[in-house]
Amino acid sequence: MAYREVDMWEILEILRRIAVGETQADTARGTGKDRKTVRNYIRRARSLGWDGSADSVTEALAGRIQQSLRPVEEVSSLGSSEEQLFDHRQAIRDWLKVDEPERRGLRLTKVHQLLQRRGVDVPYSSLHRFAVQHCGFADRRRTTVRMAPCEPGEVAEVDFGRLGLVFDPERGRNRVLHALIVTLVHSAHQYVYTTHSQQLDAVIEGLELAFEYFGGVPRRVILDNMKTVITKAHRYEPHVQRVFEAYSRHRDFIIDAAVVRHPTGKPHVERQVQYVRDNFFAGEQWRDRDHVQEMAVRWCTQTAGMRVHGTTRKRPLVVFEEVEKPTLTPLTNGRFTTPTWGRCKVHPDHHIQFLCASYSVPTRYIGQTVDVCSDGKLVRIYAGGEQIKLHPQVGKGQRSTDHADYPSEKTAYTMRSPDRCIAEARKHGPDVGRFVEQLLEGDFPWAHLRQAQQILRLCAKYGAPRTDAACRTALAFDILSAPRVKRILEQGLEDAQAPTAAPAQIVQLPLRFARAAGSFSHSPAKGDRDE
Repeated sequence: MAYREVDMWEILEILRRIAVGETQADTARGTGKDRKTVRNYIRRARSLGWDGSADSVTEALAGRIQQSLRPVEEVSSLGSSEEQLFDHRQAIRDWLKVDEPERRGLRLTKVHQLLQRRGVDVPYSSLHRFAVQHCGFADRRRTTVRMAPCEPGEVAEVDFGRLGLVFDPERGRNRVLHALIVTLVHSAHQYVYTTHSQQLDAVIEGLELAFEYFGGVPRRVILDNMKTVITKAHRYEPHVQRVFEAYSRHRDFIIDAAVVRHPTGKPHVERQVQYVRDNFFAGEQWRDRDHVQEMAVRWCTQTAGMRVHGTTRKRPLVVFEEVEKPTLTPLTNGRFTTPTWGRCKVHPDHHIQFLCASYSVPTRYIGQTVDVCSDGKLVRIYAGGEQIKLHPQVGKGQRSTDHADYPSEKTAYTMRSPDRCIAEARKHGPDVGRFVEQLLEGDFPWAHLRQAQQILRLCAKYGAPRTDAACRTALAFDILSAPRVKRILEQGLEDAQAPTAAPAQIVQLPLRFARAAGSFSHSPAKGDRDE
């Protein structure tokens, strides 16, 4: 016979009627119960100490009567599946690690397979019921709790979602369009930024436009573990991409990365992806991405912002304007310029290659790998976390060189400046300076710059005094050739004196003709005339 659960309020009603002097027959008619049931409730109440007064009719008394009316559970005999499993009870507990909660046991499906190998063929549902009742296996169904509402302006949740295909005029073909959805948790107001890319610059651009749309910045931003922002996902210590970390400092908000594969970590924006796709994007005709973006902003304001939210039962835009907008951090700083980072090796020529341009680095860093950052105007070079060089950014194929990065003995050669070369030569002696100065005279001093540099090398090899004397000797003989100066030094002729010229006079040299001198006369002698 089936058992019907007795309502406690039925018992209270019957006892209260009897307490005020109503007969059992009238009580049965008034409550619709059988007189035997009324007598049974009265008998059980008196056995529990009820004195028949109205003041002693309490919910506790009715509850005790209700418990006494419940049938005693009979111990049923084990079924066929339980009889098979009971002999393997300890093995099941060991596989599930019931007695060792700190260790992870096998899944119940795996236990089912292991039992089948032992010849125990029972349905999985029977195994699950047996494990819960006799092995202490916890039910895997999770309960949820509602979190306390956050304060206005405290949190924004961000997530990417795929919308569909949209024509891209630049590529001349259809491309997948994504939506970066930024939702303010308190008001449920949101902004949608559409993009063909999920790279870092698109994320920052989308957040910038969202903050401008909201008119301020929330104190905390919960992000999905997108690779362009979170370089290493971790439940407690995620690694944030350095550019995005700089952006968070620029906008003064805290980065809060959601747990990996944990959609309930950002529940307010998780369901918005489907809502944006179905309510806004699907079924429309789009020209290009710019058209989608224009209509997305209008949709956020007029449709999504003015709907009655299913949870709060309020209009998100109204709550945002009245409550949340005044609490956002104002946009005091200008637009964030996304820097470009890279890792470069310093080559033997003291330069690195970054963004198709060259930048010099001091000698001691040759062979090392340095970090380089460009903000569009300046290029900063770091080694070991310390800035070691700052250059103005140059165009592709160009070079920015600080000649102070070279060793001091090579600076003159790297400068390729005639004036600097002459100044260096004068330091080694006046005649060295005069020689180099005359060597580099003219409209094209670059043609003899290597010879001037050779003179400086001779000073280092043979000494400044000898080289100065050799240049003085070469100038005395009107010789402007660095190789000739080198030979003078090699042969030790730097002290040779130039010859002193005698006073100018005409000297008749002896004639060297085979004929007689008269043969060249215009009036030859009579004896010399040919017959």
